[in-house]
Amino acid sequence: MRLPPYRLLVLGVLLGLGAACAPQRTPSTRLVIAVQPTLTAAEVQEKARPLEQYLEQRLGPGVDVEIYVPLSQAGVVEALRFGQAHVAFMGPFAGLLAVERANAQVVLAEVREVIHDTQKTEATYYYSYWVVPKDSPYASLTDLKGKRACFPSTISTSGYIGPMARLIELGLLPEPPAGQEVDPKAFFGQVLFAGGYGQCWEALKAGQVDVTVIAGDVPEKLYREVVANTRVLEQQGPLPSHVVVVSPALQEPLRSKVIEALMGLSAPEYRSLMRQFISGIFVGFQRTDAQTHLGALRDYVKRTHIAFSERITP
Repeated sequence: MRLPPYRLLVLGVLLGLGAACAPQRTPSTRLVIAVQPTLTAAEVQEKARPLEQYLEQRLGPGVDVEIYVPLSQAGVVEALRFGQAHVAFMGPFAGLLAVERANAQVVLAEVREVIHDTQKTEATYYYSYWVVPKDSPYASLTDLKGKRACFPSTISTSGYIGPMARLIELGLLPEPPAGQEVDPKAFFGQVLFAGGYGQCWEALKAGQVDVTVIAGDVPEKLYREVVANTRVLEQQGPLPSHVVVVSPALQEPLRSKVIEALMGLSAPEYRSLMRQFISGIFVGFQRTDAQTHLGALRDYVKRTHIAFSERITP
């Protein structure tokens, strides 16, 4: 049946009013945050959601936050480089790599509960120490030439890169030529990479090595145990804490809103979101940049020529 013109007009007005009154969907913006791979995929799904919800609430309607963990820290760098991730929580060495290879920007440094010598404090930096057993006959690093040493990892800032740079600075190791990494075996007779500070401490206690390194950002119980049973021969630092980096693909105004939201995690009531997911000694964030926070590390890397490498664990 054909409607009269006035009824068509009324119908058109009603349809227009209905469309105007219908809820409007806000276009969704996807914000991808990558974290260094220290958790399994199942653990990430379980622990990431409260942090995602916090950020979505702070960033407002239309921002969909996704947290994921690549297979490697190098994978985080590549995700930033190609715009597949907009923000990343990273260790200092990987963060430096992101700056140099992905044109990323360091925007925040993690404030952590660390120990400087014997004093517990909150800071964005810490130190690491060469230690020997209390009854060791060695009085200085010079005495350890040809002896056995344990390091936690070849990419550890405090456990390897800083200590190697210190040996070069003291003249105990030669600075390597271009294209070659520093070789600890040019000084030590035997070198062990045990996989962590705790493992190196066990090796030292068992007499398997003569010297190892302990850092002020390890669990306090481990640090106190090591310091109580050893003598410190040398130290290096200050060493930088973990960083937050952002990709060039993250544009304003969202970039500033993300930084402000992350700064909000410094409030005591929100610290647990980071402590259970990223860092057990997290206190807050402090604004910074790559030169300020990673400048010393960059110098260590240039001096030692150590390249970033890691084992990928699916």
